[in-house]
Amino acid sequence: MFNKVQLITYVERFGCNNMAEFTALVGNELKGLVAGVHLLPFFYPFDGEDAGFDPIDHLSVDPRLGKWMDINELSGEVQIMADLIVNHVSAKSMQFKDYLRHGEKSKYANLFLSYDKVFPEGAAEIELSRIYRPRPGFPFTAIKFDDGTSKSIWTTFTGNQIDIDVKSTEGINYLEEILTTFQQVGIKMIRLDAAGYAIKKRGTSCFMIPETFEFIDELKEKARQKGIEVLVEVHSHYKTQIEIAKKVDYVYDFALPVLVLDTIFNQDASNLRKWLKISPRNAFTVLDTHDGIGIVDVAEEGDNAGLIESSRLDNIVEQIHINTQNQSKRATGAAASNLDLYQVNCTYYDALGRNDKHYLLARAIQFFAPGIPQVYYVGLLAGENDMELLAKTNVGRDINRHYYSKNELRTALQKPVVKRLKELILFRNSHPAFQGEFVLHPTESNALKVSWENHNYVATLFADLKTGRFEIICTDISGKIIIKSF
Repeated sequence: MFNKVQLITYVERFGCNNMAEFTALVGNELKGLVAGVHLLPFFYPFDGEDAGFDPIDHLSVDPRLGKWMDINELSGEVQIMADLIVNHVSAKSMQFKDYLRHGEKSKYANLFLSYDKVFPEGAAEIELSRIYRPRPGFPFTAIKFDDGTSKSIWTTFTGNQIDIDVKSTEGINYLEEILTTFQQVGIKMIRLDAAGYAIKKRGTSCFMIPETFEFIDELKEKARQKGIEVLVEVHSHYKTQIEIAKKVDYVYDFALPVLVLDTIFNQDASNLRKWLKISPRNAFTVLDTHDGIGIVDVAEEGDNAGLIESSRLDNIVEQIHINTQNQSKRATGAAASNLDLYQVNCTYYDALGRNDKHYLLARAIQFFAPGIPQVYYVGLLAGENDMELLAKTNVGRDINRHYYSKNELRTALQKPVVKRLKELILFRNSHPAFQGEFVLHPTESNALKVSWENHNYVATLFADLKTGRFEIICTDISGKIIIKSF
């Protein structure tokens, strides 16, 4: 993917009714702002129980949005990333319905993973308790077949998301067919959704075990043969993330969002500086995504220290709640049917108390951090918490999944903070220094200075954390110094 700012968005929530309108938006209002787009699930249906991450048909574009030819047309404007949902399909899928109808005689029987495949002789509760799951309870659902019998099926996430056996012939063929379709329409990168949970093995946590790495590596090689790069999405301890990065094309820098909040809230870049020294360089940097702000990525894990000390991390979470007047608290944890208990649900703009100066500083830090910057559609528009949608659905993550109308989108693009953000994005996309080397400069803890150097081109960010002001000092090819103050 191009080392320029990428957009992550839903089509239908970003002022567009279909793919054709979205392609026009990218080619006009967003021209020059985004070099690539991560299209959040556009498969059928895009509006399932988990906002498209429970595909009934992973091989079809939802007809309300368009067809595969529309995806191909967009690929002529920007590079496209799409989700490959490797762990599960919808309980409403054709394959699972056939399995319910015909049981073990179904040609899709081996596609799905039942409890007894991993535990043929059963398992004690202590062994089951070792299975890592981001939600409370065990990852099984008792499924009733059409003949009246029932069986426990793996459902890592929800009872509507049926885990597939990715090591079976049927599972391998299923994923390869999706890859081939993606290749045919010009998709250049896939994000492996929920890949950390894909391999289940008795006696393990069933999460990011050695066999999981082997599976990811095999899938990565298949994708590469089709000209597709792979981004792996895993929320985990930072040391695990560093190890994963050694084995894949790209990982997310999920530690950055909380570290930037820590830097701004506490006027102290010490923890951020430690991370910037060791963070994976083959990363997509984010501040916000369609999910919440991840806490586990900076927290301690057992005897392993985290990037932020526990009491300080608790204070950061509490400051988010204060800044949002407890809106984030109403959307987080057990308060709103949340399945991801390790995340705080809130827009990043609201997490910073809708402070324009701090928001632009946060984005500047993101754009100067090592990696390819990815900006969520709500973040691009400095969006605020959608309490109306939260009240309607009682799904915590919906607080940061607003449906923008066309008029809302046009108005938001004209907000002063968004105009300044667009300036930062255009600078990040155009200055040659960012194709060079990252440099972290020594400073006092209440300041941050980082640079990118590419031969005669230099771009430096200096932030005064006491005032929240920052400036970008850069050179052109002749060495002339240009200063941009914010």
